[in-house]
Formats: sequence, C-alpha cells, structure tokens
Amino acid sequence: MHSSAVFLIEFGAIILGLGLLGRLAGRLQFSPIPLYLLAGLAFGEGGLLPLGTSEEFVAIGAEIGVILLLLMLGLEYTATDLVSNLKTQYPAGLVDAALNALPGAAMALLLGWGPVAAVVLAGVTWISSSGVIAKVLGDLERLGNRETPVILSILVLEDLSMAVYLPIITALLAGTSLAAGSATLAIALGVAGLVLFVAVRYGRVISRFVSSDDPEKLLLAVLGLTLLVAGIAQQLQVSAAVGAFLVGIALSGEAAEGAHNLLSPLRDLFAAVFFVFFGLHTDPASIPPVILPAMALAVVTACTKIATGYWAAKRAGISVKGRWRAGGTLVARGEFSIVIAGLAVTAGIEPSLGPLATAYVLILVILGPLTARWTEPLATALTRRRSASADSATGSAVPASGGPQESAKEQDSTGRP
Repeated sequence: MHSSAVFLIEFGAIILGLGLLGRLAGRLQFSPIPLYLLAGLAFGEGGLLPLGTSEEFVAIGAEIGVILLLLMLGLEYTATDLVSNLKTQYPAGLVDAALNALPGAAMALLLGWGPVAAVVLAGVTWISSSGVIAKVLGDLERLGNRETPVILSILVLEDLSMAVYLPIITALLAGTSLAAGSATLAIALGVAGLVLFVAVRYGRVISRFVSSDDPEKLLLAVLGLTLLVAGIAQQLQVSAAVGAFLVGIALSGEAAEGAHNLLSPLRDLFAAVFFVFFGLHTDPASIPPVILPAMALAVVTACTKIATGYWAAKRAGISVKGRWRAGGTLVARGEFSIVIAGLAVTAGIEPSLGPLATAYVLILVILGPLTARWTEPLATALTRRRSASADSATGSAVPASGGPQESAKEQDSTGRP
C-alpha cells in the first residue's frame, strides 16, 4: 500500500510538472521538449530528487510515447505517398548516411577507440530522432507543409536502415560468426519488407477491420493493433517505431481520421513521458569530462543534417525557405542513438563512449527544436542582408540606369521565393 501511494505521488507530480512546463513553453512560444528533458535530468540518477517506484512505469510509458508519435505521423500519409516518396528520396538517404555517419566514425578514430567503436559512433551521429521530430512538426503545425514529406522520407529511410545496421552492429559487438550475423540480417530485412508490403497492399482491408462508429471500439482496435505490430517488429530485430509508422500508413479514410482525433491526447501525454525518461537515464556528473568532444561533434553534425535536409528539399523542388526548414528540423538525435550507444556500453567496448553519446544526444535533442524553429528565419535574414549589401555595392559601381537590372539578377541568384 505504501509503495502504491508513493508511485501515485511521484507519477502525479511528474504529470503535473509536465503540464506546468508545457504552459510555460507555450507562453514563451517554443517547443516544450528541452524543458521536459531538463526535468528528467533533475529527477534522474545523480539529479536533485531521484525517483524510486515510478521509474519502471515511466520506461514503459516512454516506449508507448515513441510508438504513438510514429503512428500519428503515419496517419498523415497514404501508402501510395510513402512508396512514391521512398522511390524518389533514396538518394537523399545515401547522402544523409554519408554526411552524418562519417563525422562520428572520424571522432572515434581520432580518440583512439578502434574500428568497432567507430562503427557504433557513426550510427549515433547518423540517425535523427523520429520521436523528437514528430513532436516538433506537430508543435510548429508543419505537418501539412510541402517539405514535410521529404523529412518523413528521410526518417523512414533511416529507420528502415536500422533493420540492416542493428543486426550488423550486434554481431560486431558480440564477435559472432558471419553466418549468424547474416541470418539475423535476413530475418530483419524480411520482416520489414513484409510489414511494408502488407501496409501498401492490404491497407483498405485493415482500415475496414478496425473501423467502427463507436469511439471506444475504434480506440481499442487501433491502439491494440499498433502495439501488437510494434512488439512483433521489435522482437524480430526491426524497429518498433517502423512497425507503428507502417500501421499508420495502412489506415485510411474514416478509420484514420477517427484514430487521429482519439489518439492525439494520448500521444501528447506519452510523448512528454518519453522525453522525461530520456533525461532520467542521464547522470549529470558523466557529462563534463566529455562535453568538449560532444559539443564539437554536435556542431559538425548539426551542420551536416541541415545540409542534408536542404539538398533533399531542393531536389524535390521545395522553395528556399522550405529547404532551410527541412534541414533545421532534422538536427535532433534521440532514441536510436541512445539504443546504439547502449549496445556498445553493455558489450564493454569503450567506457567513455556511453557518456559521450549521452552528452551529444542531450545537446542535439535540446538544440533540435530550436534549429527547427529558427534556421529558416535566420537564413532568410542573412540572405536579405547579403542581398542588400550586394545591391548597395552594385549601385555605387554602375550608372543608375543599370541598378534595377543588377538588383533583379542578384535577387535571382539568392533563390528567394
């Protein structure tokens, strides 16, 4: 009875605190994610007031939060949209892997950690946080923007790539044979392909199966199906997030619309719990020794993610402002990076890798919502200032009759919409 009362007090205090932080963020007009993370740091190991009985429940809630975030993203798009975007955006996935994995590998080698640690840190810096980005897109009301399908395509390509990467890294860390690693990889790829095929081919059948005029029945059917598919996918070495996203893709029509309305409050609740959980598992004392390399890596890979999003959106014909928004939105790292680093820590590869990865992710998971909001306005302001300076210099060097023509040329070269 006593432990039950303590659990209710702790968890109630967490939810109440998140509500107050969310209101504060709303008044300040920025994403509440950084405040949720700082709250997790305060209540986690080494924090001001560590939690006791409610931590296990928070961990389960965090998993549900990521699943619901990706399910809701999937509900925004049809299976046809997904397939067409993946076909057109796979070069962006290759550019994304090259630009963002190489800095992590280079840092590990510079620190003398060896090739296996280099492969691990490459994964940490490569994968953006689907959970954080999904939350940011919703907070900033950008789900209907033209650049959002490009962002989602890159995220899906990254998540699907994890079906290949995670079995490989697990085999490297465990030192297993090539045959065992190949079998795990084949199973993961097969499951991911099967789930995608079912979502695309039988989406209407699934929608009819879960559809109901009764909100209670619809909620139970959609939530149960999502958790079931996510659990099976994770058990078979595929990301639970990928499974949840594909369930959302499979649902359409009235089923998708009804599920979206019913699940939005649950998504917001469990998503907030996810970000608190991330902070709970970060010991503040482990961050100072690795803060400098983590900050350097964060700056470099924030720039490479912005470049990735800009290039991908440009290739899709998005305006300049949309390109900057796409790049800034992709900066955040999160759940996958921590999972990858956790595998290496468990295997005992390099003691400093875990704290470095944690500090790196913490920096970018706080910076990510800020770059998503401010990259485009800052880039636009700098472009205007540069254009004005160029116009002024041109006007002083040519006759007045040539001014308008030169100004128009300069405006075209900036590519402003």
